[in-house]
Amino acid sequence: MSSNYVLVSRFPLKNTVSVDAFSSLKSTESTRYYFCEEQGVNELLELRSFNDIKELSWVEEEIGSMFYQFADVISADIRRELLKFVESPIDSKKNLPETQYIQLRHVEVPAHNYQQYRQWRDETIFNVVRDNKDKIESFEAFHSLISGVPGVMFISAFNGDKETYKEAFTNARYQEIIQQAGDNYITGGNEGLYTRIYRACCC
Repeated sequence: MSSNYVLVSRFPLKNTVSVDAFSSLKSTESTRYYFCEEQGVNELLELRSFNDIKELSWVEEEIGSMFYQFADVISADIRRELLKFVESPIDSKKNLPETQYIQLRHVEVPAHNYQQYRQWRDETIFNVVRDNKDKIESFEAFHSLISGVPGVMFISAFNGDKETYKEAFTNARYQEIIQQAGDNYITGGNEGLYTRIYRACCC
């Protein structure tokens, strides 16, 4: 039951900010909040799901007001991108993950290679995901519709130990897949490839 569209909003936070600053935010079926678990990345992440793109206009005022609402705790402007659902090797039971953790996995692929990349990832990345369905609750593939950092975005949802989850994406088998991707499909340098783990907040 994946969302057709997901709006990703990143709130870059000042180093002195505590979780209490966001007590007014409440996770719902269509809106979830997370804090980044990566060293050196201090940000709050918001995911909003939409089944129809026109639903964005219904929350335009609310989204716009957050820039002013959290002006004292964010260190820069809110960064947003709109993603469109493509496919999923492990389907989500909900519009958005309700797990303890999610991981965003981003890669930029040149347009002329995109269809070949789709077939390749189904036979490589997605097979790794399917083989680890005991550790992964859902794994969804999106593509940017509007973004300053365009490309493919995977949203991987999981519970439990982070290191156990990450093993499938750091072992020798996956390193070979990453090498294949770098040789054939990745563009955009360091901005074209990144992964970040986020912990669900109790908002």
